[in-house]
Amino acid sequence: MGVCGGLRRVRVVFANLGIEFVDRERALEQVRELGGRGTFPVYVVYGPEGCGKTAFLRQARAILEEEFGYHVVYVNPLARRAEEVLQYTQTVEGLVREALRLFPEPYSRVVDVAVSAASLIIERFSKPRVAVLMDDIFQAVGVDQAEVYVKILLNLIEWPPREYERIVVLVASSEGVTWERIGRHSWASIFAMWNMPRRGFEELYRLLPEPKPSFEDVWRLTGGNPRYLEKLYTAGWRVESVVGNIVEDRRVIELVGSLSSTEVEVLREAIENPDVLLERYREAASLVGTLIERNLIARVKRRDPYAWIDELPPERDLELGIGRYYAWQTPLHREAIRRALELVAQRRA
Repeated sequence: MGVCGGLRRVRVVFANLGIEFVDRERALEQVRELGGRGTFPVYVVYGPEGCGKTAFLRQARAILEEEFGYHVVYVNPLARRAEEVLQYTQTVEGLVREALRLFPEPYSRVVDVAVSAASLIIERFSKPRVAVLMDDIFQAVGVDQAEVYVKILLNLIEWPPREYERIVVLVASSEGVTWERIGRHSWASIFAMWNMPRRGFEELYRLLPEPKPSFEDVWRLTGGNPRYLEKLYTAGWRVESVVGNIVEDRRVIELVGSLSSTEVEVLREAIENPDVLLERYREAASLVGTLIERNLIARVKRRDPYAWIDELPPERDLELGIGRYYAWQTPLHREAIRRALELVAQRRA
């Protein structure tokens, strides 16, 4: 394990390579601040799919455990490997196993298991430091249940079974549909995370073997998104293949084919400037909702450093598809829309 300034860098799997956690220095300092004071209320972090939230949470776990002595329960229902779905500090293994026994099919309700385990930690330890880290749980419990689970986590903070010293509750999500639902309550503080900043992304890019496209080309394609860097690499740098997968997986042709002529016009304009989606929201509210639901665009939170985890995206970078209020999740997602518009237009000609 690498060490930087006394910090153990966790190892993550990237493009079938075992690498150390890269960059995100400001985010790690923010975790240290939370470790020193805890969170209130629940902290929910939204960011583009594949921007690095999972790696961030794993590194946050290492900081909270090793620098601050927290008992950590980490859950990721959508993890690639079964052993990564539920992880925890070894000091609480017995309590986690006890929580698992509370449910007939525990891994189908792993989020409930994690909450129960955290409650048992508070109950059985004397004034413990407890951290609950949850990654992409809203997709697992259903977006209609997102508010319910945020309130359950808030109750853990406000109404614990016994007194604790500090508690950190971090929930990360790549979908933006629940943002408005959760934001209308006072149960959570909502933060945003963006794709990697240029410096750290270049460090990640340089870990990949040659031959490969120039860094500038890769930056313009991905906008700093590590998952789409990985997808390009595993696809042999065939951009058409990656874009085609987005078109198919997000059912983009069906989406474009279902739009009214006005919505198609708005979408064409949004390719050049995503803020058109706000300027013409009255005409395209349904379209905006669908683009967010399918993880094609993201709302951009106000440019207040306190409202962001790690570095903020640029104020406006139309080359990368970033506006002041909306942004394409990556330039590849924007390209998928462009291709679908062309295909549908050709079929109708």
